This record gives sequence, C-alpha cells and structure tokens, in this order.
Amino acid sequence: MRTLVFAGRNFRELLRDPLSYIFCLGFPVIMLIIMSIVNKSIPAEAGMTIFNIENLSSGIAVFGMTFIMLFTALQISKDRCGAFLTRLYASPMKPSEFITGYTLPIIIIAIVQCIITYIASFIISLILGKAISISGIFISGFVLIPPEVMFIGFGLLFGSLFNDKSAPALCSIVITLSCILGGIWMDIENLSGGLKKICEVLPFYHAVRIGRMSLNGVYDDFGKSMLIVCIYAVLIYMISTVTFSVKMQKEQK
Repeated sequence: MRTLVFAGRNFRELLRDPLSYIFCLGFPVIMLIIMSIVNKSIPAEAGMTIFNIENLSSGIAVFGMTFIMLFTALQISKDRCGAFLTRLYASPMKPSEFITGYTLPIIIIAIVQCIITYIASFIISLILGKAISISGIFISGFVLIPPEVMFIGFGLLFGSLFNDKSAPALCSIVITLSCILGGIWMDIENLSGGLKKICEVLPFYHAVRIGRMSLNGVYDDFGKSMLIVCIYAVLIYMISTVTFSVKMQKEQK
C-alpha cells in the first residue's frame, strides 16, 4: 500500500509537468513526421532506407525512451535535493518500496509513449501507402520493454548519484550516444571497422534492432540482440537499486 501511494504521488508529479507531455509524448510523434518528410525528399537512387517508416518507427520509439530516462533522473534528483526523500527516510518504507514507487509510474508513461509512437507510425504508413503490420507493432512494443527498463535504470542511477543540475547533463550524454551509436539516424549495418564494433558492444544499437526486426518480421540474430539488451537492462537496474539503497543509508545517518 505504501508503494502504491508513493507511486501515485510520483505519477501526479509527472503529470503536473507540461514538459513531460511535450518531450515524452509529443516530441517522438513530431520527429516521426519530420523525418518522414525528409525521407520523401531523398531520391530512391540513394538507397537510404533508414528513414523508411518501417525502420524509423522503432528508432523513434527507442529515442523517446531516452527522455523517459531524463525525467526519471530529474524526479529523483529533485526529491533528494528538496529534502523530500530525507523526510520520507524516517518512514517505515524500505529501499525496494522507493524504487518500485518511482518505477511504476515511469513504466506506465513509457508504455503509453510507445503506443502513441506506433499508432502515429501506423497512420503515417497508411498515408504513405506502406502499411506496417499490426501484429508486428504489438510484437515490437512487447520486445521493447527491456530497453524501457534499461533507460529507467539509467535515470534511477543518475538521479541517485547527482543533483538536479548535473543529472540532466549525464542524461544528455546517454541521449547522444543512443542516437549516434543506436542507428536511429544512420545505418549501422553498412558501417565497418571500430565504430561498428563499438555499436555492437553497447545496448543502444541492439535495442533499436530488436524493435525493427520484430516490426518487420525478420528475426536474424534476434536472440543475440535481445540477450544483450536484457543483460544490460538487468545490470543497470540492479546497479541503480544498489546505488539508491547505499545513498539512502548514508543520508539517513
């Protein structure tokens, strides 16, 4: 019960912030529209398919998750700096209840964001005459849950370690890395050498890849990419929960 009450408070805090609507829900749709227009101006002879709606939609879905990470970090860092958590530390709540109370509302928003992104993608695909598979949308939305947990874990970690001024700066680094090394704006498959190897080691490329493969019904090396994303998601979330617990114990003293 304490966890649900705390989660409800956090959910209301997120809903009060108009920026959460703009960046978490509106911005991915705007980027879908803009990049679809850009794609129309690219000659077919160029052979660039990265901005085709069946590839773009999953990339934008993962891109939107980076803002979920940002708002998670801001929520926790503001609570810590404003002494809100310090007062709650005197309550019987356990670290696991705090973590769950922060995670539940964020995961709900992340799922809603993903649904809105794919609905917008489907509408755009109908307008373009290239309707994407509805079953593929459902599968893709489901397999993108581990990346959502991973980015929430990043937000919990940065929010636990840094204040509300430093946490967004760290999040911006992850946002930039996910865009560049995740293959959202460039075709990683056609790269070679060290840069491609770096992309294959980090989880961002694989997060985008599992979304695209499941949407298009192509599952070559799907298991490998899914495993890498799940390992990163579990590790980052575990590290963030341990970090939060340690910080909580220090601030209680």
